[in-house]
This record gives sequence, structure tokens and C-alpha cells, in this order.
Amino acid sequence: MSANKGSDGRKTPRIRCRLRGTLRFLHQVVDIRVIDISHRGMALELHGWVEARHGSSVEIKTTEFGRIEGIVRWYRAGKMGIQIDETSNTAAQIGAYFKNFHKMQTLGAA
Repeated sequence: MSANKGSDGRKTPRIRCRLRGTLRFLHQVVDIRVIDISHRGMALELHGWVEARHGSSVEIKTTEFGRIEGIVRWYRAGKMGIQIDETSNTAAQIGAYFKNFHKMQTLGAA
């Protein structure tokens, strides 16, 4: 995993990752891989198709985060951008992931 500090014009730093999980939209569930994540959003690779569109509410589940809710910001070519719902629970889950990621980076550099 590597951190992207916004050199691509994004407002928040991103962490590249390869986390497996599922995405739920209404009655549809599809396997996904989280490609990268920030405190405000994530990019997903979908292993299937869902009818979600820009503005749709979705639920992402991974072992690392548990259940995360978000809004579709873009969806094309089997990939999807999600704006994370900034409820206190979701923010805490993402914050804990970033905290643990940075611990792993520090331990790896030693």
C-alpha cells in the first residue's frame, strides 16, 4: 500500500489498497475490490454490474471497515467512486484504518 498525497489534484491524501468486499445497492450485491481510500471517499473495482447511478446511496462491506455507507459520485468501465457518508461511526472506522495504516508504514520503515 502507498499513500498518495494529492499530487493528482485530489483534495485529500489517498492510500492505495487491495481490500476485498461487497457493494450493496437496493437488492443487488456485487463483489468489489477497494482500489484506494481517503478520509472522504474511495475508488472501487466492481466484479459485476449494478444499476446504481450518480447520487445513489450504496453500502460497502469489508473485513477491515465493517459496513460503510456512501454516495456514488461516478461509475464507468467497471469502476466506481464513492463519497463516504461522514457520520461519526463511518468517520471513526475510516480514521482507525488510516491510523493503523500509518503505524504499519512506520514499522516497515524501521
